[in-house]
Amino acid sequence: MCDQDIQALAVAVIQTETKAVAMLAERIDEQFIRACHLLLACKGRVVVTGMGKSGHIAGKIAATLASTGTPAFFVHPGEASHGDLGMITRQDVVLALSNSGETEEILTILPIIKRLGVPLIAMTGNAGSALAKLASVHIDVAVEQEACPLGLAPTSSTTAALVMGDALAVSLLQSKGFTRDDFALSHPGGSLGKRLLLQVGDIMHRGVEVPMVADSVTVSKALLEMTEKKLGMTAVVDEDGQVAGIFTDGDLRRMLEKNLDVRGTRVAEVMTRPCAVIKQDILAAEAMQIMESKKINALLVVDEDKHLHGALNMHDLLRAGIV
Repeated sequence: MCDQDIQALAVAVIQTETKAVAMLAERIDEQFIRACHLLLACKGRVVVTGMGKSGHIAGKIAATLASTGTPAFFVHPGEASHGDLGMITRQDVVLALSNSGETEEILTILPIIKRLGVPLIAMTGNAGSALAKLASVHIDVAVEQEACPLGLAPTSSTTAALVMGDALAVSLLQSKGFTRDDFALSHPGGSLGKRLLLQVGDIMHRGVEVPMVADSVTVSKALLEMTEKKLGMTAVVDEDGQVAGIFTDGDLRRMLEKNLDVRGTRVAEVMTRPCAVIKQDILAAEAMQIMESKKINALLVVDEDKHLHGALNMHDLLRAGIV
């Protein structure tokens, strides 16, 4: 194959699978709604099963369900008939994936599932198959053709099943009122958990680390404080200890452009006021959004009475993995 042939084939694969996914919108019918109701009523776990490539998709669907508020796990149908069926209880719901609907390993365990009285949701590409007929609910994920030129390798069919699984998971998420905080509880690790759970108070500078000067001092003294604390700014407070403003590198550049004397000019004359402030109990991700929207690199953290409690800059958010 020449380069053009490779390119054309790749485009054809994407177009074929795109068409297969688009056709799924027509399958969001009463059967899909019934499946959602069965899953919402489940008092146990959703047991997802599938063989071969369908098994890989089933594993992904189980993981997506579990991370979006619907407890779920994957059971290999081959292992199920050798003891793993004990993982299924009468409180569960089984979601079985099989493009043909005739997968022997799944059909073998159906009598036990039926004996337990466990609702069975089948996701197949063959509405006339044994699995579809024996299921409590059947979701049709049939595709016109596989993207594989030989028509053999599961491609469009597995993509369609994966997308339908996502449709189920997101529908359940919304129906349960699942929130960002709920999502964070199952994703505490990595940047995702940090973005969702980390608060300003967890990463802000405190105490002697916070640059602070009185509004009566000169710019030269404010510069000394900025240099020592290395945050590129200093808070300016009044005689009551309340934040009066902030003095930054930008303020310094602007006063130098006006040829003002750093030793004779009071910081209160050139500081930024009013300045952006935040509370320590807001999410660090929200602080990031404030910085981006205001095009600033630092924020002062205050209490209800506007007394200075801490300081936060863009580097702190970078180190925390928020950005």
